[in-house]
Amino acid sequence: MARTFTRNMFIMLISIMVGAVIITFFAADIVNRSKIDTLTILHTQEITGLNSRNENFTDYMLQGSIKMDAARETREVANFHFDFALYWFNLALKNENQSLAGQSMMNSTSAKDQYLSAAADFAKATPYFHTALNYTNASRYLEVIGYYIGFAHSGRNISLLRYNASELLRQAAENLSLGHLGNVTMLMENFTMVENAVQGAQQQYDGFRQQIDGYLFFSEIREIP
Repeated sequence: MARTFTRNMFIMLISIMVGAVIITFFAADIVNRSKIDTLTILHTQEITGLNSRNENFTDYMLQGSIKMDAARETREVANFHFDFALYWFNLALKNENQSLAGQSMMNSTSAKDQYLSAAADFAKATPYFHTALNYTNASRYLEVIGYYIGFAHSGRNISLLRYNASELLRQAAENLSLGHLGNVTMLMENFTMVENAVQGAQQQYDGFRQQIDGYLFFSEIREIP
């Protein structure tokens, strides 16, 4: 009887141990599955967040670049009118021709309008580049965004300087047409001072332009920062 009892107890003990192992296994499996599900959710959220960062980065850079390209094109048109205004003024001054002075005034006014528009577009581009800084930690992209910001600032600066030069040239042409040569001399002295400032600003402008034009920004495969 004692032997039978002992055998039964042993069988029960084995059964309990097996049951405990099975329960432990299933509990561990449930915990691991829960961890995997949690990690999967976190990983998906992380990938979604990184994709969102990259999309925002690209979007702000593109919007800023579009504004800046528009400013560059407008500035080229302004330069065209400015060069003609200076050409007609010098010709009018040489020949004391009032009608030629009128041509200079007309082109100077067009140049002023275009330079002012270019300055506004350069200014509009800057906030987009500043915002793009929030969506990357990569040092080389932070560097190139700095070039874009510097170019936008220098572009606005040089456009405003040329706006002032165009206004001085317009006034000089107007005074020339009225025969006020003393005023013409004074205005052209101020014009020369502004143009000297333009030359200095032009070097900075060209430096940033070369950095940007030589950097194939969106052709590279950009790692996730």
